Amino acid sequence: MTRVLSCASVADVIVKSPASTSRGRRTRAALLQAGHEAFEEHGYDAVRIDDVCVRAGVSHGTFYTYFGSKEALFGEVAEAVVGEMFAASVVGTAASADPYARIEAANRLYLRAWAANSRLVRMFEQAATGDGRFGRLLLELREVFVRRGADGLRRLQEEGLADPALDPRLTAIMLGGMVEHFAHVWLDLGEQAAEETAVDHLTRLWARAIGLTDASPWVRPEEGA
Repeated sequence: MTRVLSCASVADVIVKSPASTSRGRRTRAALLQAGHEAFEEHGYDAVRIDDVCVRAGVSHGTFYTYFGSKEALFGEVAEAVVGEMFAASVVGTAASADPYARIEAANRLYLRAWAANSRLVRMFEQAATGDGRFGRLLLELREVFVRRGADGLRRLQEEGLADPALDPRLTAIMLGGMVEHFAHVWLDLGEQAAEETAVDHLTRLWARAIGLTDASPWVRPEEGA
């Protein structure tokens, strides 16, 4: 079980050093990558700062130039992973304008991003249950996903394609939670399902939950039944 992390605040967890030179930025990036690999392979408790330094090819003293503690490094790794997952699941402007197709693409990309980072995500969640202040960091990191979902629903409502009675933020939290929990059950606990089947079901549920029905010219005929 992950050790309870003590952190005075979110600001204290993420300790950013002003790496103003290109060499400094490279060193900092190497430490972050080394931390990412070490935490993923061994878990938070088993990782020592010396382990990270060896992987990054730097001295123990150099570590403290950029991070105040192992906890600070862990916090930044968490931030980076969620940022990577967000970027990996962005559908983009080149994709179809069909709202159903965009929801489908977003669900597929999210599941793949989760698959690439599931061990670390669960580690972050375990840390959050042990310390509410670290939990607030996790909520802040997840906010980027909530905001994106809420903004998307709000646009559909303005276009008359989704149920106007739904609260965009609450709906984004609930539907995002559905996708996240399924990803955990499927990828971490071993529930059997083909990717296409999983994406299809998640997308049907999401579309119907927001009221993307026959009233929308974008809904596929078989989806309106």
